[in-house]
Amino acid sequence: MLNEMKNNCTNQETSAAAAGGKKKRRREEEEEVGCSHAANEDECFSLQDELTFSDTSVALRMMRSQFPRIDQASVPPFILQSQLYSSVNDRTQVDRELERLRRDKVVRVFKLNTGQDDHAIIFLDDYLNQVDRIAKRMEEKKQSDTDIFKWFKEHVLDSKLEPSIAHHELTRQLIDPDMYWFAIPGIGKLWKALLQGRKELLSLLKRKRHKEMFLAELEKKRLRYSPLDMRFHIRDLIGSGHLKTFQTTSGLVVRVSTD
Repeated sequence: MLNEMKNNCTNQETSAAAAGGKKKRRREEEEEVGCSHAANEDECFSLQDELTFSDTSVALRMMRSQFPRIDQASVPPFILQSQLYSSVNDRTQVDRELERLRRDKVVRVFKLNTGQDDHAIIFLDDYLNQVDRIAKRMEEKKQSDTDIFKWFKEHVLDSKLEPSIAHHELTRQLIDPDMYWFAIPGIGKLWKALLQGRKELLSLLKRKRHKEMFLAELEKKRLRYSPLDMRFHIRDLIGSGHLKTFQTTSGLVVRVSTD
């Protein structure tokens, strides 16, 4: 009887250890994203090879093409201003070229309600297409007069190029009671994911011995709490100053900034 009980305990411990091992392996596998998760071979790129660009326009178009594909999301591709700062070495150049693109009606800049100084950049054509899709959807459901969308495009978007507007009741935010901010429809879930992804990435690196990882290794990790991919968050945190990079003989290293 005692031998049977001993054998049963041994078997249970072995099973528990095996189950724990499987869970650990599964967790490690879930964190690896790699090229197998890319929609096509063109998306399988190394961030180290495309971390910096020659000018702001090139950086914007490249990052737009690399924007992660998100299921059940109708938000057009957007680029964070912090990502531009990580991709073009001269911040003054970024600000100057972004202002020119905004005034030329190539892009629009949106203030994100994250509680931080976050701005998203969207190509104007992408934003107008989104407005048209919303108008068409509401027209099909006969929810409201869609003429307001035409008026919005012709009389507001075309003349009001700033991220905010002082009059008319347009997507009011609580940042400033006297200011109305233009918004990106459907962005709510993604800016929450943005904050969660930032926290998760920083936590991952802080658990490392020197709070650093090789970029080639880090970019293959998969975030659990953000549908925005690791590359998106790495660029963001480098540009905001939370992460810094330095070159070694073995490759580029990403480290949590202590400044």
